[in-house]
Amino acid sequence: MNTLEERVRSAVREDVAIVPYDSRWPDLFRREAEHLRSCIPAALIRRIEHFGSTAVPGLAAKPIVDMLVEVSSLRAARTEIAPVLRSQGYDYFWRPNFGDDIPPWHAFFIRRDESGIRTHHIHMVTRRRTFQQHWERLLFRDYLISHPETARDYERLKLELAAAHPNDRVAYTNGKTAFIQRITAKTRLSPNKARGCVKSPAE
Repeated sequence: MNTLEERVRSAVREDVAIVPYDSRWPDLFRREAEHLRSCIPAALIRRIEHFGSTAVPGLAAKPIVDMLVEVSSLRAARTEIAPVLRSQGYDYFWRPNFGDDIPPWHAFFIRRDESGIRTHHIHMVTRRRTFQQHWERLLFRDYLISHPETARDYERLKLELAAAHPNDRVAYTNGKTAFIQRITAKTRLSPNKARGCVKSPAE
């Protein structure tokens, strides 16, 4: 079995490919949310949200559905949820929030298809303030939905980064940071205006 270091190194070097929007992505989210609720005790999972580019209609993206799951406790995520999902073939990482080997940490899972291709990224966090950055990703999602021109700018940036870093997910992600932070700052200043009338996707 590979060490954690080897698994992380392999994961971050996987191909970065941006594809046109696929209308099946919302359904892939809904089906995975249903699966998680079916195999994990109800008391451990509260809210499940679809975020990231696959949650923005019309936006090109990596064909990986990002999911944000509110759990009752991170201890439960490690001791009760992780064994269930690992037994089903999910990759599991106890992951730092900000790219450094320091707290706070959260449970992160990768689901793959029969060919070993990533299909879902699942981030499990609590509602604690230390995870505010995760929940603000929903504001970023909603802003892109309500501001198509900004979504197109984001799409162009992602295509440029994917071309420049086809096998370096860390560099690709870091290249998006300033854009995401700038838009998220707008939502903090006027969250209602930034979000518009967009409703959160149904579970």
